[in-house]
Amino acid sequence: MKKTVMMLACALFATTLWAQAPVLTVEGGQIEGVVDAEGVAVYKGIPYAAPPVGDLRWKQPQPVQPWQGVRKCDKFGAASLQGGQEEGSFYWKEFYQDGNPEMSEDCLYLNVWTPAAGKDSRLPVMFWIHGGAFQNGFGHEIEFDGDAFAKKGVVLVTINYRLGMCGFLAHPLLTAENGGKGSGNYGLFDQLAALKWVKKNIAAFGGDPDNVTVFGQSAGAGSVQSLISSPLTKGYIQRAIIQSGGGLGGIISTKSLADVAATGKAMWDASGMTTLEQMRACPADRFQEIMMNYMKQQKTFNGMPYSPCVDGELLTASVYEAAISGQELDIPYMIGYTSGDLGPDRMKKSAVDWSLLLEKQGRKPAYVYCFSRDLPGEDLKAPNGSPIMPGAFHSSELWYVFGTLDKCWRPMEKGDYELSERMVSYWTNFAKTGNPNGEGLPEWKPCTGSDNHIQTLDVK
Repeated sequence: MKKTVMMLACALFATTLWAQAPVLTVEGGQIEGVVDAEGVAVYKGIPYAAPPVGDLRWKQPQPVQPWQGVRKCDKFGAASLQGGQEEGSFYWKEFYQDGNPEMSEDCLYLNVWTPAAGKDSRLPVMFWIHGGAFQNGFGHEIEFDGDAFAKKGVVLVTINYRLGMCGFLAHPLLTAENGGKGSGNYGLFDQLAALKWVKKNIAAFGGDPDNVTVFGQSAGAGSVQSLISSPLTKGYIQRAIIQSGGGLGGIISTKSLADVAATGKAMWDASGMTTLEQMRACPADRFQEIMMNYMKQQKTFNGMPYSPCVDGELLTASVYEAAISGQELDIPYMIGYTSGDLGPDRMKKSAVDWSLLLEKQGRKPAYVYCFSRDLPGEDLKAPNGSPIMPGAFHSSELWYVFGTLDKCWRPMEKGDYELSERMVSYWTNFAKTGNPNGEGLPEWKPCTGSDNHIQTLDVK
């Protein structure tokens, strides 16, 4: 009897140990994560830079501030300040059923899902940059999760970065403060800082710092294209996936510093604040009001008032100019769009033209896809009566890419789960080898001059 009790106690003790994510040492100190229901170690809300508040507002990210003891990384960090989604709107219904996240200027946190915490496994790493028109979104949205990747032997990193006024304000005073090097790309510099953090720290999570695939969707795709066009990212990115937002002449472009700085100055002048002291003293929760008041005065509305610019430091040319002149990183690429995307014809052309340009430049052509699954369960009415986006709408592929269909409100069918499994395999195979193909998968050919192949991703 005593022997049986002892064996049960030992088994319980072993299970308890297994359920605890290892304590790891990273920049700043020690961290402890959690093990989720799938047995994957998750480290949430890891700081990768100092809080960009006070005097650090509108400055490039600074080194992490050290902490004492073991930091519990069991809660996601705050999202960047943003307008959020209107309750009842289409995207609220799709991705924000839990409401808007906690928001703060103090937002420079990342999350890691890994099957090999504390092991010298050198697994490929996928680094996700969320979309949201550079004004919304965060790295722990309901559709983002790393369990499916971990099961394929891949480490997933998702990040928060500064958005809107916090992340992309350009202003002549900020340029002058920066020694004339430019202003406005703070959100991109955050992404670069997170990549540098991965290079230094991801080995502790079982990841390979020399095999990092950066991928993003919409504004995240625009961010990826900006990063691969920057002279500062060499050595930090080995592969890239651009989802609904890049290519040659795509829907997201980089603006000139002069134009965005003039807009930034006019915006703050309209608020009556004309010095950096006044601007930095302004409560951040007024930023949305300042932007909207300026737009009302101008009687114009730009759906993307903030975006990357040619600042002369992180970006020395527009992404179009970088592509044409062959300045982009010479690495393997995937690029694609959805059949009901924002301007799908333009998305298609920009993806194909870009792949053909890569081939013409003597580089590897890209693997191009079109996600064309009309998602099931669409009732064609957003709860608040806002415009609906049926079919394979912009962002619809995200549930499938991350293998999170079980978290979606829609009545997914067997074919949806099979499609998602194929896509997770394609994405993770690409992260491992630079080629999405693998055993049991339909062949995916690159898009070349002799064969403008576009891989259709659908349940059929």
